[in-house]
Amino acid sequence: MRRHEDITKAVEAAPDGPAIGAFFDFDGTLIAGFSVFAFIKERIKRADLSPRELTELLAAMTSYSLGSLGFSGMMVAAAQMLRGVSEESYAEFGDDVYRKYLARQIYPESRALVEAHRRKGHTVAIISSATRYQIESAAADLGIDTVLCTELVVENGEFTGAVVRPTCWGQGKVTAAEELAKARGVNLDESFFYTDSHEDLALLERVGKPQPLNPNDKLTTISERRGWLIRRFASRGQPRASDYLRSIAATWSIVPAFVAALPIWALTGSVRESQNFGAALFGDVAAALIGLKLNIKGEHHVWEHRPAVFVFNHQSKADIIIIAKLLRRDLAGVGKKEIKHYPLIGQILEFAGVVFIDRQDSASAIKAMMPLVDAMRDDGKSVVIAPEGTRTISPRLGRFKKGAFHLAMQAGVPVVPIVIHNAIDVAPKGEFVFRSATVDIEVLPPIDTSDWQASTMNKHVAEVRGQFLRALNQIEEPRAVQDPPQDAAEPAIGTEDEDEASIRKWNNVVLGSWE
Repeated sequence: MRRHEDITKAVEAAPDGPAIGAFFDFDGTLIAGFSVFAFIKERIKRADLSPRELTELLAAMTSYSLGSLGFSGMMVAAAQMLRGVSEESYAEFGDDVYRKYLARQIYPESRALVEAHRRKGHTVAIISSATRYQIESAAADLGIDTVLCTELVVENGEFTGAVVRPTCWGQGKVTAAEELAKARGVNLDESFFYTDSHEDLALLERVGKPQPLNPNDKLTTISERRGWLIRRFASRGQPRASDYLRSIAATWSIVPAFVAALPIWALTGSVRESQNFGAALFGDVAAALIGLKLNIKGEHHVWEHRPAVFVFNHQSKADIIIIAKLLRRDLAGVGKKEIKHYPLIGQILEFAGVVFIDRQDSASAIKAMMPLVDAMRDDGKSVVIAPEGTRTISPRLGRFKKGAFHLAMQAGVPVVPIVIHNAIDVAPKGEFVFRSATVDIEVLPPIDTSDWQASTMNKHVAEVRGQFLRALNQIEEPRAVQDPPQDAAEPAIGTEDEDEASIRKWNNVVLGSWE
């Protein structure tokens, strides 16, 4: 599925092939805000910057913004703070900063532009005045192989405190683009450059297709004068007060939804119908409050083979709203034990059929899920689980754990994959605010588990995960930035601590409970 087609229209109309360049600035263009502030924040948290160093760094940045210090001078001042630091450790630090702060700041629209250019086979590169330690994790996440940026001098694996000149700023960006064009056979007169800053005017003038994104005031004036198309994205950056209010209302709407369901229980005596009413009402109300719409392909697969184990890729806290709105009734689920202690919400989710597990205790987690087998076999309920076990920081698919698939096999029900393409547009991992968005959903055909065996579980899980990868168009994209390994109820596919031990543990618990 292709999103933001109104934004990618010009890309789709361009010729195919690597002779077309697609160059992206980083700060303010691919991400909202400036990555340097996230780096400073994290270094302060880790006590890596002394008060004197912080004062000197802020003074240099202020002098640059006032025009009394050039860009290269500011970068030298910043590089001095890294003298003697291991490049390897700083690269790891940059990856941590990306996961904690920057991943959720990538504009969905900019991601769609990158994906559109990659589909066309264009030469895609980030050309930025920032350092590669600020950029490379994002580039890997976006599938961008080429990063042209300001480089720091490294000797014997450590920073010297010097900067490689010329820096990648102003005319330096033009030089970088021209060298790339010469090396790759790119026609700059047919190429795109996306930026938010008037400081990039030289490269905007050099390419044939200048693309101002979220332009600052000076670039806005220049763009209007020259007739360049201006596009602004409100999907990231500082939320409005109304965004906070709608997000709070959507989160807590689960409470009145299930309160409204209590009369059904009282008057009919049916807990199940009360649960169904509350779940569906929550999904509809929360989605309406945040402006969430679903574009669903294959919706008939939701209903044609129930009970089932529904498995979905987990990108966002909005997934619970999506699942409630999509599946609506006769559900049980799995959640981490910490949720159980959320005031009111934890109790309501438990009433709604959620089983809470301790992801750090494999045996207790498996035992806690056992009632779900009975819920499917005896009560006809379906179970919904995210086999990644936790939210990912990007649309890239994480590793799969096997609990959901063991449940389906033991209960004798099919597995139904629900592929969520862009819930991250609504609320990426680490973000409190929900944003309005249309989320594309693919419900794939049910997968028969009647011939599955515990001894071949890895094969089955890999096949299901392969369906997700194909639907997400990620088959040839192995360079994703991965979340750190999570303590989990059982090993994930792709890890070495297989599977015979895991299978024995599962079978001992499951079969032992039935004997």
